[in-house]
Amino acid sequence: MSQNTSLTSPGPPGLNRRLPLLMALTCGVTVANAYFPQAITPLIAQSFGVSPATAATLATVTQLGYAAGIFLLVPLGDRLPRRPLITVLLVVTSLALLTAGLAPDTGLLLAAGTLVGLATVVPQILLPMAAGLVEPERRGSVIGTLQAGLIGGILLARAFGGVLGEHLGWRAPYLIAAALTALLAVALGLVLPTATPRARDRYATLLADTLRMLHAENELRRSVLFQVTVFGGFSAAWTAVALLITGPRYGMGTQAVGVLALVGAGSMFFAPAAGRWVDRYGTDRVNLWCIAGALAAAAVLTAGSLGGPAGMVGLAAGLLLIDVAVQCGQVANQTRIFALRPEVHSRLNTGYMTCSFLAAGAGSWLGARAYTHLGWTALCALIALAVALSLATYLIGGRKPPSDEGSPTPATEPEPTTGPR
Repeated sequence: MSQNTSLTSPGPPGLNRRLPLLMALTCGVTVANAYFPQAITPLIAQSFGVSPATAATLATVTQLGYAAGIFLLVPLGDRLPRRPLITVLLVVTSLALLTAGLAPDTGLLLAAGTLVGLATVVPQILLPMAAGLVEPERRGSVIGTLQAGLIGGILLARAFGGVLGEHLGWRAPYLIAAALTALLAVALGLVLPTATPRARDRYATLLADTLRMLHAENELRRSVLFQVTVFGGFSAAWTAVALLITGPRYGMGTQAVGVLALVGAGSMFFAPAAGRWVDRYGTDRVNLWCIAGALAAAAVLTAGSLGGPAGMVGLAAGLLLIDVAVQCGQVANQTRIFALRPEVHSRLNTGYMTCSFLAAGAGSWLGARAYTHLGWTALCALIALAVALSLATYLIGGRKPPSDEGSPTPATEPEPTTGPR
């Protein structure tokens, strides 16, 4: 592990009880920038006279840019002052959105979309920042609040893009998102606390440390394993359900898939509660509840093979269960890793989120093939197998005593020099 130089001694927390709400709003708006293009690709194809597959490349490059941004930019949160870093990223995102909304051809649109994805990683910098600024006994609750904003942004992004695109054209979502992101840049630039970074490592060292920590930090590895197994099953379920709903058993259109996706909105209300449960019962116990919920989801989802109203009810209930399991597990996992060394919070989160996205991609690939080659029941068995690996991780790792599950040492940022107290 590299040597990190502490520039100042830790001070009291610098996060008041209102600022997390603005940070949660920022998480929702910025993450939506990576998802709303999925809803307007048919309109883009029609506007430029290209195939739907070509237009769909826009959503792909935006997502790839987001994954690259997590690995390449989020570690800078340990090296650079976070307030100017977040402000600059929001300004770059706003300009990229504006460029995309005014793009005269697909080439510039794809380039701008890639930059949007790359720069819109602000939520993954805000989460470790909030965790470091808050008292240890409030950490789970604050992470749950930000996570709820993140979930809301993902869930509402497609509706935002689709409705505006249908009535005002595909450029409208980009232009409105650019304005909202610019407003958030101004707001956060004024109210975020200023803290001196704790590390002076070179950029290459920051990236290398992200990989080293996956080997060195046992609690990070446990959090990663809990998340990738459940999140992989979640991704497999949502990829395959689109094929099931639009296939011969149900014979519905993609709009039905979108309506079904709104079921996940219920998880928004569970994320803050999960934070409070983590603060009260500890991360391991909440993880166990999430594992049990995901296993139950795999069983309930098998009802989808029945077809008709009964099958739809089973699908809705199973998808809600696994969505809640993923989101509550995310709160527990990030609370665990942010209770580790405060000077490397951003690098810890980078390793965790990079593995999560890799698991999502693998889950989508495996889920589609399990369903197309073996059927819906096999897909449910795949989800159960993935979650069983998470249970094995829990049992092998052992459960810590409740007194040890919180932060062993206060993981706070240095004393803020400006900003709200």
